[in-house]
Amino acid sequence: MEPTEHHRDGFVISTEKDKLQLDEIYLYLSRSYWAHGRTREAVALSLQHSLCFGLYKDGRQMGLARVISDCATYAYLCDVYVLEDYQGRGLGTWLISAVMAHPELQGLRRWTLATRDAHDLYRKFGFTELRWPERWMEVYHPPVVTGVDTERGAP
Repeated sequence: MEPTEHHRDGFVISTEKDKLQLDEIYLYLSRSYWAHGRTREAVALSLQHSLCFGLYKDGRQMGLARVISDCATYAYLCDVYVLEDYQGRGLGTWLISAVMAHPELQGLRRWTLATRDAHDLYRKFGFTELRWPERWMEVYHPPVVTGVDTERGAP
């Protein structure tokens, strides 16, 4: 898959894996509600096996969106963030726009994601609550991190 890049106001979105800054990504994810407790090794492996969209300013990682997909029928959007100091500038919307426009992700039957607080952002791109939640199932293994359920961000 050929890397893609988008440029705007000194920011760059790139799918080039060599640009990903594991330490910066791990630092953010380790304090996020959804990935708290994920090991650095798990973060590295997840990046290796996903289509990643890094957001950069002056060569520094400012955000990320990660897509797990077969590039034919399904995609799961996850680990989306923009550093707090850069939020409120439309960068999250731009990042998701780049994800949704990626040539390898066109024509998919289904996209899914999970969010606690960014529903309005994702609705701009057609995401809705599950159409048939009664059809969805999961196997969930909560990480053991001092009794905190990291998926919900609460004990």
